[in-house]
Amino acid sequence: MSLLKKIFSKSSRPTEGGNFFGDIERIIGFKPKKIENYTRAFTHRSINKVDLKGNPISYERLEFLGDAMLSSVIAAHLFNEVPSGDEGYLTKMRSKIVSREHLNELGKDLNLIKFVESKVQTQHFGENIHGNIFEALVGAIFLDQGYSHCEKFIHKKVIEPYVDIPRLEGKVISYKSLLIEWCQKEKKTFHYDIFEDNSISGDRLFGVKLSIDDVVVAKARATSKKKAEEKASQRAYFAFQGKIDKKNK
Repeated sequence: MSLLKKIFSKSSRPTEGGNFFGDIERIIGFKPKKIENYTRAFTHRSINKVDLKGNPISYERLEFLGDAMLSSVIAAHLFNEVPSGDEGYLTKMRSKIVSREHLNELGKDLNLIKFVESKVQTQHFGENIHGNIFEALVGAIFLDQGYSHCEKFIHKKVIEPYVDIPRLEGKVISYKSLLIEWCQKEKKTFHYDIFEDNSISGDRLFGVKLSIDDVVVAKARATSKKKAEEKASQRAYFAFQGKIDKKNK
């Protein structure tokens, strides 16, 4: 028996305590077959680990796999639950459920970041690390246990506690997309004027002026162009909410 198997064998694994095997078992709801699938799911590229063939070991490939599994299971659930929904409706609803914001919330709820092995300090991680690790965990479950267990985990951790279809129908995932769609329907011109700005603290920011029909309707600042555009779009949406919501009914 290998050292790894001895460490994590049933006889040597305590029923309580803080060991990794036990923590993962409590999170996923069943016993892992190969713990290395899960250690990989929490390995950051900064560790510079490689396998026996020299391939890099990190959570990023599992993140890709987990993203595909989430999309598949969520799509099947929506297909069965909303038989009247067309392709466009189902796609939008799936996007709301697996949005980066939502996945980050799931990762935080499970406090997955505490398991990450990295040379980068936790406070230096971006917000999306939480969702990325959640996706990697889903990918690890699929490799370790197959589709059935993966599907059960997604239903238990994502669908049952969070998927409220009527509520999600009214949730906006991108104010910019919503505003552009409205402008196009109403044949209105729009453009975002972006300029680099600096805060009082000296941090690099981007300022955005959003114009509709050559009239500035909203301004915003953020740490990236994308975030500034989204923030300006959100402010414009609330300014035109009555007209936009009426048109979309």
